[in-house]
Amino acid sequence: MVSNKFARLVSWSLLSIAYTQAALLSNIADIPTNVQFDFIIVGGGTAGNVVANRLTENPKVQVLVLEAGPSDDGVLLSQVPYFSAELVAPSQYEWNYTTTTQPGLSGRAVPYPRGHILGGSSSTNWLVYTRGSSEDYDRYAKVTGDLGWSWKNLYPYFKKSERWTAPVDNHDTTGQFTPSVHGYSGEVGVSLSGSPSAIDSQVITASSQLGGPFKFNQDMNSGNEIGLGWVQSTIKGGSRSSSSTAYLAPQFIARKNLWVVVNAQVSRVLQTSRTADSVDANADGTADATGFVPLFRSVEFRNSAGGPLKTLTATREVILSAGAVGTPHILLNSGIGNSNSLTSLGIRPIVNLPDVGENLSDHPVVATAWFVNSTDTTDNFRRGGQLLDDVLQQWQTTKTGPLVNPILNHLGFARISGSLAPQPDTAAGPNSPHYEYIVANGGPPGPTPPTGNFMTMVTVLVSPSSRGSIKLRSNNPFDSPVIDPALLKTTTDKLAMRASLKAATNFVTAPVWNGYIMNRAGAFADATTDAKLDSFIAANTGTLFHPVGTARMSPKGASNGVTDPDLRVKKVSGLRIVDLSVLPFVPAGHTVASAYVVGERASDLIKFFHKL
Repeated sequence: MVSNKFARLVSWSLLSIAYTQAALLSNIADIPTNVQFDFIIVGGGTAGNVVANRLTENPKVQVLVLEAGPSDDGVLLSQVPYFSAELVAPSQYEWNYTTTTQPGLSGRAVPYPRGHILGGSSSTNWLVYTRGSSEDYDRYAKVTGDLGWSWKNLYPYFKKSERWTAPVDNHDTTGQFTPSVHGYSGEVGVSLSGSPSAIDSQVITASSQLGGPFKFNQDMNSGNEIGLGWVQSTIKGGSRSSSSTAYLAPQFIARKNLWVVVNAQVSRVLQTSRTADSVDANADGTADATGFVPLFRSVEFRNSAGGPLKTLTATREVILSAGAVGTPHILLNSGIGNSNSLTSLGIRPIVNLPDVGENLSDHPVVATAWFVNSTDTTDNFRRGGQLLDDVLQQWQTTKTGPLVNPILNHLGFARISGSLAPQPDTAAGPNSPHYEYIVANGGPPGPTPPTGNFMTMVTVLVSPSSRGSIKLRSNNPFDSPVIDPALLKTTTDKLAMRASLKAATNFVTAPVWNGYIMNRAGAFADATTDAKLDSFIAANTGTLFHPVGTARMSPKGASNGVTDPDLRVKKVSGLRIVDLSVLPFVPAGHTVASAYVVGERASDLIKFFHKL
């Protein structure tokens, strides 16, 4: 629940939305009727906008993007980096999902943030830019049988999407990142924090004093994540850089062959009547028992507020980019999924793909806080009042000050060693992490305590073994899906979270914190035994909202999976998926960088397939 001050900021954001670009439409009635769209992209989110941008580089290609949420134009909460934690609260910028009750979380149902806004979750996330371990991508290549998904072959795409940007305070960044591993001419702004934190030097000193899982890593985006370093964030010029602001920037949205419609909610993809130019081979080059491959190039949608349904047909492909929740939801409503389950809901099954909606993997997260002997923390302005007004005015006037940062300046990744290590290993390889720790100069996300100053350690299980699912609630395509992320479902994950939280807690034992860090805060103060720690974890763990895997890739010709390695949906023609639902495993890091690289590579695959 946000403070009254932040609630007012939400209201100001709503009033400031403006549709200024000619090709950005707010009503489906404004979609031109005299344009034949080669590609219809379902979802103007992180990866979908990448594809829209890259395909319309060819002026002969007409692209329509259908985004269920509103425009991000003028939404202050999305623009100001520090306000990112407030965006996941219930609002029109969120789908406002809730999970099923989670056995691993003491039977609690928890909020499940998903961006409902142009730019998708890249417009609402915590802005942290981490590519993951090189072994994450080599594992994708291995399980799909396609070397194109290896770290070596995706590395150029990471650089292609990125525009490394100096922090707004222009401080000396020597030793805080490795210039050679970054891109400088891409679209997405990536930067170091642009305002110092009072504990910056202490964090780095603690890294030196403790070593081990806290050893210093100059740049975890090199493919080697292990260690602690300076956070890199999707920030440019003191403001959020999202897939909307980057790939749909004014010079791109002005293209005459690109049409983006907000407030357009897709219900289903539909079978399309075949014509002479129809692609008859499906993704695997196989057909069903009758030799027929269904063609899906039509999209059914409506204005998000309701109203009549409209149908449009692409001449080349429909591209699903609705995310790891939205994409399987649309597929299932379209009759593509487990035939028995669909029949039981009264949906006519068209394509039997039992893995649709299965294999959901996500990152569980829990925060721990300590009282500190200082008043120089972010807690003061988070409580609102004049101090928040002052720093907000500073941001609006000069794009400087504490609001140009996300909620953290440092993070790290580590493995669990010895007898406590997960068996079998859940990480992608011996040099990949099991957990992440985030250091924040202030209290944890959520309601700010009325008094006190804090330091927070946020612990994330980045290589989980648990797998959940996305299922239908009914045969009404506009009903919300049933989301079960299976957070801490397995004993392996519960033990790993306990071990990782213990390890991260050791960070505060570094000598540099003597006299600064005082007592544990909140319910964490009582978590003094393994049993109490487990209870604390179960009562306080949530999601870092990094779902993947619900339309996973598998080798060409494989009977399992949902897409082939070229991201075409198995057993059908004309339908491709470009979002993180295709990843078989969640990468060991914040996922926005992975979504951008999936979008970049998919764009080249589509261009090659259609000889564009």
